[in-house]
Amino acid sequence: MTLTQTMFSNRDLRKLLIPLIIEQVLTSFMGTIDTMMVSNIGSTAVSGVSCVDSINKLVIFLFTSISTGGCIICSQFLGRGEKKGAGETARQVLLVSGGISLLLMGFCLAFRGFLLHLIFGTVEEAVMTAALDYFLITVFSYPFTAVFNSCAAIYRAAGNSRLPMVISASCNILNIIGNYVLLFLVKMGVAGAAVSTTVSMAIACIVIMIRIRREQAIEIGSFLSIRPDLRIIGRILKIGIPTGVENSMFQFGKLVVQSTVATLGTMAIASNAIVTSLELISSMPSQAVGIGLVTVAGQCIGAGKIGEAKYYIRKLTIWAALLLAASDWIIYAVTYPVCLLAGFDTPTMELTMQVMLVISIVKPVLWPLAFVPSNGMRAAGDVNFTMITAVISMWVFRVGLTTVLCRVLGIGLIGIWCGYFLDWLVRSIVIYVRYRSGKWTRFSVLD
Repeated sequence: MTLTQTMFSNRDLRKLLIPLIIEQVLTSFMGTIDTMMVSNIGSTAVSGVSCVDSINKLVIFLFTSISTGGCIICSQFLGRGEKKGAGETARQVLLVSGGISLLLMGFCLAFRGFLLHLIFGTVEEAVMTAALDYFLITVFSYPFTAVFNSCAAIYRAAGNSRLPMVISASCNILNIIGNYVLLFLVKMGVAGAAVSTTVSMAIACIVIMIRIRREQAIEIGSFLSIRPDLRIIGRILKIGIPTGVENSMFQFGKLVVQSTVATLGTMAIASNAIVTSLELISSMPSQAVGIGLVTVAGQCIGAGKIGEAKYYIRKLTIWAALLLAASDWIIYAVTYPVCLLAGFDTPTMELTMQVMLVISIVKPVLWPLAFVPSNGMRAAGDVNFTMITAVISMWVFRVGLTTVLCRVLGIGLIGIWCGYFLDWLVRSIVIYVRYRSGKWTRFSVLD
C-alpha cells in the first residue's frame, strides 16, 4: 500500500503521535518526580501515597474509558465527514463523564476509610494514616480529571494532540512546583502533595474547557446548553462500558496485587512504587502510539476503509515495539540515579535494580502485541472480546499466579512481575489470533 493511497501519511502520523508521546512521557516522568519528592519525607509517606494512587488510577481508567468511547465515535463521524454528529457526541461525552465523576467523588468521600482498610488493611498504621489524608483531598480532583480527559479525547479524535499535550505538561510542571512549596517549605506532608495534584488538575481542566469552546473541527457550543441525548449516550456507553469494565477490572486487579505487595513489607512497597513508576514511563511512547491508533483506525473505519485500518494497526504496532525497546533500556540506565535521588537504602536499591533488569529484558518482547493492536480493534467496535480477554488473563495470571508465587511460595517482589509477564504473553497470542481472523471488522458503531 503506497502513501498516496492512505488517509494518513507518515507526516500526519508524526504530527498526531509525537505530541501524544511527549505528553505521556512527561506525565509519567512528572509522576515519578512526584513519588521521589514524597519519598524524601519518608518511606511511610510514599507507601501511603502509592496505596491511594492505585485507587485513583482505577477511577482515572474509568474516566478514560468513557472518553475513549466518545473518541471512537467522534473519529468515525469525522471519517464520514459528519461534523455535526461528532459535535453532538462530544457534548454527551462531557455530560456523562462529568456526572459519573461527581457520583464517584461522593462515594469515595463517604467510604474512603472502609475502602482503604478493605484493600490495604495489613499495612502499618502510619502508612494507613498517610493514605487516609492523601485520599481525602485527591478525591476532589475526580471531576476535573474526568472533564479534562474527555476534552483531550475530543481534540485527539479531530487529530489535534498538540494542545492537550501543552496543557498537560504545564499542569504537571505546576504540580511539581506546588509539591516543592507545600512539601519542603510549608511542610504539609502528604496533604501538600494531594493539594498540589488537585489544584493543578483543576487549572488544566478550566484551561482546556475555555479552549475547546472555541474549537471549530468539533463544535461543542455552550456547556450550559448540553442536555441528555439517550441515543448518543447509548452509543458511547456501548463502547465505554466494556472498555470501562476492562480498564477498571485491570486496575482493580492491580489493587489486589498491591495488597499482596503490602504483605512483603515496607521495603517492597517502596521499591515497587519506584519500579511501577519507571516501568510506566518506559511504556508511555508505545502507549501513546496505541492511543493515536484509536483516532487513525477510527477515521479509516468511519470512511469505510477497512484495509487501511489493518495496515495502520500493523504499522503502528511495529513502531510501538521499536520505541519500547529503546525506552526500556534508557529507563534501566537511569534506575540507579533515581534510587539515589529517592534516598533508598542499599537493600531497597538492589531489589529495585534487579526487578528493573528483568522487566527491561522481557517487556519489549511481549508488551506491544498484547496492548497496541487491541486499540485498533476497539476503534472498530470490537470491545467485548478485548474486555473478556483482558479480564480473564489478568485474573488468572496477574492476580492468581502472583498470589501463589508471593503468598504461598514466598518468592518476593519478582514473583509479582512473573505474573505480569505471563499475562502479557497470553494476551499477545489471543489478540494476534483475533486480528488475523478479521472478526473484529464486522461491528457497527454508528448505525
